[in-house]
Amino acid sequence: MIDKETRDKVEYISSKLDEMFENPRCELEYYTPYELLVAVILSAQCTDKRVNIVTTQLFKEANTPEKMIKLSQEELEEKIHSCGFYHNKAKNILSMSKDLIEKFDGRVPNDLEKLQTLAGVGRKTANVVYSEAFKGDAIAVDTHVLRVSNRLGLVKTDDPKKCELRLMELFDKGRWSKLHLQLVHFGRYVCKSIKPNCSECPFTIICNYYAMHNSQKH
Repeated sequence: MIDKETRDKVEYISSKLDEMFENPRCELEYYTPYELLVAVILSAQCTDKRVNIVTTQLFKEANTPEKMIKLSQEELEEKIHSCGFYHNKAKNILSMSKDLIEKFDGRVPNDLEKLQTLAGVGRKTANVVYSEAFKGDAIAVDTHVLRVSNRLGLVKTDDPKKCELRLMELFDKGRWSKLHLQLVHFGRYVCKSIKPNCSECPFTIICNYYAMHNSQKH
């Protein structure tokens, strides 16, 4: 059961996020669900800007599972090297591509559970692909979403899955995917991990981080 104070807070957050990010867009560049899936795997601990630079070249040569598996592990590592963690990412992309061919005729499944059966695809990646490529209702919890949700007192957990389930409980299903993008943009450009732009933030009145850091100044 959600109490009135929490419900009011959720409504306030929703309205302010809508004012700031009316039509949020995924900043990864892609044309197909497969390209998005590869880009999301590459985006772990890496900026979307860097991923887009890498995939612009990579997708000219390998934009389908069938083309991707023609690359050796070493060749793929060389192409994605600047995204970091290139050994594991190359391994996961090649394994995921083989899984798609063997289990799903080379097509990315429009199903959260099936997406998570693919090598290297966890809950967050599956949620991003499901909501972005297939317009499904899902909340992908990355570092930005987790940080902002805790600072605004929506959750009190370091566990992405617990955060996801709580946000699903608090917000209407129809706005889950939009909320995910809004929280990502808000965390990326305003509520940064280090030196957040509190002067640009409409949530200081309810923000745990702001309350803690400003009380220390007095």
